[in-house]
Amino acid sequence: LGLLAETLLDETEPAVSKRLAERIHTEAFRISRVIDDLLDLSRIESEATPPREPVLINLVMAEASERVREAAAQHGVTIDLSEPDPPFAILGDRRQLTSAVFNLLDNAVKFSYPNGTVHCRSNVSDDEVVIEIQDAGVGIPTRDLERIFERFYRVDPGRSRATGGTGLGLAIVRHVAQN
Repeated sequence: LGLLAETLLDETEPAVSKRLAERIHTEAFRISRVIDDLLDLSRIESEATPPREPVLINLVMAEASERVREAAAQHGVTIDLSEPDPPFAILGDRRQLTSAVFNLLDNAVKFSYPNGTVHCRSNVSDDEVVIEIQDAGVGIPTRDLERIFERFYRVDPGRSRATGGTGLGLAIVRHVAQN
């Protein structure tokens, strides 16, 4: 980032300056996401017993889908949200649950094909709530399924820059599920 800024300082060509400034902006945003995800993961891991209070699953799903809506629009992906009716509450940490659903939705959006749809549904049966995120994207090869919840693991490292991922989202989901 510093090298890009240093190059920009000496650049006299407006088109090159604009390209360098755009690259600095992109890299700064990526670094910010890594820091945010590391802080989120650290907070989740450090909470031995997260607070448990009644949380409406409808609100968790709505908040998570709202957080991913702009990225979905940029990728040309539609979010189809189907909340439980009537609303249903579970005991948990709202911030952690929202973070987990957001990370699953974010991955589904990033790896969906343009003009695709990501479905976010929930089902309630007896005393169990299942939240299901479904997309029709590129999928995950069987050989990688064992490792996708590891920190910084990427199925296709070559696509990591293009998708803007940090490699921490599914690690966050795993820790929330364990909590």
